[in-house]
Amino acid sequence: MDSHNRFETRTTFALARLEWLVALGVSVTLALLHLPDIRWPVFVAFFLVIDVVGYLPGAIAFRRSATRRIPRGYYVAYNTAHSLVTGAAMVGLWCLLVQPEWALLAVPIHLLGDRALFGNTLKPFGVAFEPATHAAFAAFERDYAGSPAATAREAGAERVSGALSA
Repeated sequence: MDSHNRFETRTTFALARLEWLVALGVSVTLALLHLPDIRWPVFVAFFLVIDVVGYLPGAIAFRRSATRRIPRGYYVAYNTAHSLVTGAAMVGLWCLLVQPEWALLAVPIHLLGDRALFGNTLKPFGVAFEPATHAAFAAFERDYAGSPAATAREAGAERVSGALSA
């Protein structure tokens, strides 16, 4: 939203996911166009390392935890492995130390797929490791929907609608 209101409405989140979906489409299209040039062991390794390092340890710890609370280190590992910055650094290092290659599309395909298809972004420490609506966020959404700004928006939409139909 902005630097003072760091949340997404359903609409703005859907629009962000649409942007990620377009970028995913570009990445998948490039991969399909260069299918014969992809070294599959490299592609699979880059695709899997993101979850092997960033997701699986936290998911296992979360499922084993009786309280569903796990150390922050699992969140840091997830956020680091699922960061576009980390992905760009991995790809850049590979290009410098090994070679540029189409298999590296595994990184944006994985990260953009997580964001566009599953709606998974970086994880804040204050929410469960596995997606679940936080009680405070559910209350916020209810309050936001009934806020004076929301009521004014609805009234404005009704005035516009009435003017257009007249």
